[in-house]
Amino acid sequence: MTAQPRLSIGLPVYNGEEYLAESLDALLGQTYEDFELVISDNASTDGTQDICRKYAAQDSRIRYLRLPRNIGATPNHNRVFAESRGELFKWASHDDLYGRDLLRRCVEALDERPDVILAHTGQAVIDGAGQVKVPYEYGLATDSPHPPERFRSLLFEPGGDDFYGVMRADMLRRVKPMDSYHHADRTFVAEITLHGSFHQVPELLYFRRDHPTRAERANPSKRSRCVNLDPRRAGPLHPTPRLLAEYIRGFASAIRRAPLSPADRRACYRHLAAWMTSRVRPGAGERVEDRAPFDPALLTVSVDALVAGREGRRA
Repeated sequence: MTAQPRLSIGLPVYNGEEYLAESLDALLGQTYEDFELVISDNASTDGTQDICRKYAAQDSRIRYLRLPRNIGATPNHNRVFAESRGELFKWASHDDLYGRDLLRRCVEALDERPDVILAHTGQAVIDGAGQVKVPYEYGLATDSPHPPERFRSLLFEPGGDDFYGVMRADMLRRVKPMDSYHHADRTFVAEITLHGSFHQVPELLYFRRDHPTRAERANPSKRSRCVNLDPRRAGPLHPTPRLLAEYIRGFASAIRRAPLSPADRRACYRHLAAWMTSRVRPGAGERVEDRAPFDPALLTVSVDALVAGREGRRA
């Protein structure tokens, strides 16, 4: 790693011992190597700390930080970005897998396209065993040169996982840090789209793992999800209607803060009003793994050959 890594990867984790080592192997075995990996352990009570310290001792690119108490998923996500030093940044999940060329292809895409602020790759959902469960064809218009069109697409179309793309850090510092109300990640990405276009690398290199202990599965209600995002959301001061109202207000605030022309700002407000007053078709905005089940007979693939193995780690 160079003294000033070009790319920072932020990995917030809480009790992730089941899949953490696999994810670290996939990140540390990337063909692009000029990065730092900032791990923030949210006071885990399982074997997460031991796994992180073991890997940090083996690879100088890792900075392991441990919190004395669980501050919630959202503050921990914001913390890893605040600790980052690179001109590019990517959030990573402790249970996902990554093709060996994911970072290289995303960095190349950003270098070739100075106007693009985020690059991501093709993705699929995998199960606990690493088998492809749902392949995903990206259909959002985030590559449009027109901010209102990018914003409209994120409102009305089923969302991808652009949150986990490689982004320009200077752009991220200009947007409001992620909040912890219902679907705050959607308003966060929506604000990012108002700052510039995205590029999807047409290669299947990102594998989002779906399993029973994943945060969305373990916290099925809106209230429990928000408390998981930030424990301060517990209690009578944060009822579900408030969490939903903050969600709507988050979109409006993103439009107000974004560097838009008056005409584009008005167009975004019109799209938001249409979204609020019309019936969104079933499935709009859901994550891909929450849709109708995919027939495994059509595609059953192991991603073992596509991600870095343990032999890919550097001492």
